[in-house]
Amino acid sequence: MLQLQPDLDDQLVETQRQIDALLLRQSRLAAEFAASERWDRAGYNSPHDWMRFHLNVTSSTAVNYVTVGEQLQRLEKSVEAMGSGEVGFAHLAVMARTAEAVGKVFDEDRLLKLACDNSPGKFYFKCLHYRHSVDARKYCEEQNDQEANYLKLSTVESGHLLINGALDPVSGAAVRGALEPLAQKSGAHDDRDLGQRMADALVEGLTHGKPAHLQVTTSLETLQGLAGSAGGEMEFSVPLSSATVQRVACDSSVSRILLDQESLVIDVGRSRRVVDGALRKALALRDKHCQWPGCERPASWCDGHHIVHWVDGGETNLDNCVLLCRRHHRMFHEGGWKLIKVEGRIVTVAPTTTFGLPRGPD
Repeated sequence: MLQLQPDLDDQLVETQRQIDALLLRQSRLAAEFAASERWDRAGYNSPHDWMRFHLNVTSSTAVNYVTVGEQLQRLEKSVEAMGSGEVGFAHLAVMARTAEAVGKVFDEDRLLKLACDNSPGKFYFKCLHYRHSVDARKYCEEQNDQEANYLKLSTVESGHLLINGALDPVSGAAVRGALEPLAQKSGAHDDRDLGQRMADALVEGLTHGKPAHLQVTTSLETLQGLAGSAGGEMEFSVPLSSATVQRVACDSSVSRILLDQESLVIDVGRSRRVVDGALRKALALRDKHCQWPGCERPASWCDGHHIVHWVDGGETNLDNCVLLCRRHHRMFHEGGWKLIKVEGRIVTVAPTTTFGLPRGPD
């Protein structure tokens, strides 16, 4: 446990008070600057833009400076409370933004009591309730601006998909509510950070744990992982590695298309390698969850994995199949891990580095 020096906590408190006092002074200056034409003459779109570049602060910080400075005449009691240490500048910023939003009906006494009793983050939510109580219609209009919802998808050179967007509060809460349960750690061995788990949860949530409807075009040589073969092809993606193609093909329907020397189709056939129907039910009844040691991802969110891939002659039957969650299925194919079935129990073998040294568990 970290032991603080006897007076270190007092030093932290006193230093923060000094910082808050400087931020208050900065806010007065920022409001005066915003009211001038200096930023306009300098060619900036707003005083906040000027501050971003010249003060090296974020847009929200610049907005807080200006808003606090502009609302100071309505925050006299709050400024006194900050001077005595009852509240901080963070409380003052929330108070000022609230005063600006509600206008003449602003009640400093009512909000100051809430500020003294709550942390800045909790006080922010209290102020949202207050804003709704004084003008529910305006609050509703601000919160339900559907034009604010957007989602941008772009693929970079590596083939990774970049996602950028924003959702209204209700939609955002619905998405988080759907992803949070799926983003829980899959066992003691799971060292993914929250961002990685949320990304995997997004894929699982969208596909509902079932094989996605993807069309991958590949040669038999690529599927077999032979040297010199080209990558697999899929719409909206860069060429896929043979290991990824094998993972996708592990539980899929396969169409055989033969081409002549001029790339004209001469024969089309179909074979099924999907782990579904009675086989899928039997697999779920037997395995119950992901069979990677230490993982308990439920069967409904797992892929049917061929221990010996069907391209190598493995059969699509109960003895040669096992349930693996998406993460561990990917670790097997793209990560270089091996699965060995010993007396009905699955044993994992970690990949080795180029120096021949074993790599630790993921």
